Amino acid sequence: MTTSRLIRYVRDNGLALAFLFLLLLALVGQAVSGVAEFNHQQTVDGAQQVSVWQYVTSSSFAVDVAENWQSEYLQFALYIIATIWLVQRGSSESKRLEDVGTQSDKDQKVGRYATPSSPAWARAGGWRAALYGRSLGTVMAIFFLLSLTAQSIAGQAAYNVDLLHQHQDPVSWVGYATSADFWNRTLQNWQSEFLAVASMAAFAIYLRQRGSPESKLVGAAHDTTAQDS
Repeated sequence: MTTSRLIRYVRDNGLALAFLFLLLLALVGQAVSGVAEFNHQQTVDGAQQVSVWQYVTSSSFAVDVAENWQSEYLQFALYIIATIWLVQRGSSESKRLEDVGTQSDKDQKVGRYATPSSPAWARAGGWRAALYGRSLGTVMAIFFLLSLTAQSIAGQAAYNVDLLHQHQDPVSWVGYATSADFWNRTLQNWQSEFLAVASMAAFAIYLRQRGSPESKLVGAAHDTTAQDS
């Protein structure tokens, strides 16, 4: 890839690349701070300290990562699906009030209403267009379920380690997935995601961010709904 093509690629994909880079930095920071905290507790317990690699491949690190990922994917899955039917007057995070629902094939450029540049499955119509037209919410929901499952498996392992240190019997996966520890961790993350979405939808009615697609135009009226109105 030539330098000019690389520069163009970075420019065209800047949003995704920037957040992937921030994700990497956050994971590194979590690993460094996490192993320091873990080893401090190991010292207090009179146990052997671990390396960074041992920590990031442990159930303790995995459960912390997975429980955050599952709540984020839950937020996006619910938001994508909820905004089909729910609107918020005056918010750039909402569709226009008259656009509630899945809209017609003409509005969505599906089947015979598709353009030459439309995705192939959108042009095909039928079950392929129906499947493709629900693919974003479906993939986010699948990632949520996978992350939630990973959290429960890693959480069970980490929980059982603590139980063994306390000379108690380990619990099964079902036992952990229905335990207070699992749901306490899970619901802490869910409530923060729900609060963030509600806050964004409400603040976007009255506040602006010039140049951001997440905001209405600076001069738009407060009751103007959707970014492009």
